Amino acid sequence: MLGQDLVEACVGRGQEVFALSRAALDVTDEVACEDVMAHLHPDAVVNCAAWTDVDGAEADEAGAMAVNEIGAGNVAAAAGRHGARVVYVSSDYVFDGSKRAPYVESDLPAPLSAYGRSKAAGETATAFANDRHMVVRSSWLFGTRGSNFVETMLRLAREQPEVVVVSDQVGAPTYTRHLAAALAELIETDQYGIHHVAAAGQCSWFDYAQEIFDIEDIECRVMAGTTELLGRPASRPAYSVLGSERHGAPVLPEWRDGLRQYLRERASLRA
Repeated sequence: MLGQDLVEACVGRGQEVFALSRAALDVTDEVACEDVMAHLHPDAVVNCAAWTDVDGAEADEAGAMAVNEIGAGNVAAAAGRHGARVVYVSSDYVFDGSKRAPYVESDLPAPLSAYGRSKAAGETATAFANDRHMVVRSSWLFGTRGSNFVETMLRLAREQPEVVVVSDQVGAPTYTRHLAAALAELIETDQYGIHHVAAAGQCSWFDYAQEIFDIEDIECRVMAGTTELLGRPASRPAYSVLGSERHGAPVLPEWRDGLRQYLRERASLRA
């Protein structure tokens, strides 16, 4: 989802791009990472490979770590050996949500879940393996090329008259096209370190669902539930809005703007 949007954003800036699928490069294979870097000699590498099944990671933390930590380290180290900077795409789930104000780059991670721990470990592995690194944390990604919350809500609305959505988790839904554009610009710089790049504004999953149905003019009742009531295997931060303390940090559009753009593009693609 993010990777394909990133390819388009990079090409739009005149960058030469080598886009590798999982079949072309298994990031958990250290030798394969080295071989690819030696063959391509890139200037910059953006690691969009990730274990993203938050609940599934609770049952297989080793599997999540293999991709999100070990794989990240492999990519960063191989890139560094061949003179390339590296970007690691991370998550708001590295935080525990107790701050109740936007998290900035200097806030210390305190993940609640196996997934969050694997992403925090990936940040460390990337930084350790390559001095020329950028860790980019974002949140609640959605886009036209993958499964996401918007698609889930639209599907449920076709199947039933009401949905139950948690109202006690707050974040910022981020359109992958907007994040990809920021990444394509960032990799041309030497602004190394941690970056927070997410949509402006904030909402709960409950607010998010209501906005989806309002924009699409769908008759589906949204009922508020609690995290405890829904009983998901993995703990989520109650508040994971990201802010930035960096001068000149990328500013993405407000989350509702991203949602409207996504829904317009989705309708065009389906037509």
